[in-house]
Amino acid sequence: MHLIIDGYGGDISKMWDMETVRSFLTEYPDNLGMTRITDPNVLEYNGPNHDDAGVSGFVIIAESHISIHTFPRRNYVNIDIFSCKAFDDSKALEDAKRLFDLSDVKSLVLDRGLEWLDSDQGFNETTSQRSALVVERS
Repeated sequence: MHLIIDGYGGDISKMWDMETVRSFLTEYPDNLGMTRITDPNVLEYNGPNHDDAGVSGFVIIAESHISIHTFPRRNYVNIDIFSCKAFDDSKALEDAKRLFDLSDVKSLVLDRGLEWLDSDQGFNETTSQRSALVVERS
């Protein structure tokens, strides 16, 4: 599943704070019952368009990834939580609102990997597809 969040009207100082983003990306996967496999990568961006400045960060989890992009001068954030494991999207949405004190959010949940009904089926199908690959050698 893929939770897409657009947040508005939040705490601008938190949107500029790299440590807020880093701390969330470090701790939050565990709150969702997911496994963080990398340290978060968090950067501040100041490009040619003044309003595009902000903080971006992502963390790779065994189940996929979580990313955050803040645009403090627009008072706007994007948060994506993408996982092959189901999670409580309502709780995640409330947690995101609290993280940046957002007054308004728009969100969308996409179901991903619908071709496989469960993890065993997905594993078996993927293994079957990979074993059918033929490597041509000259």
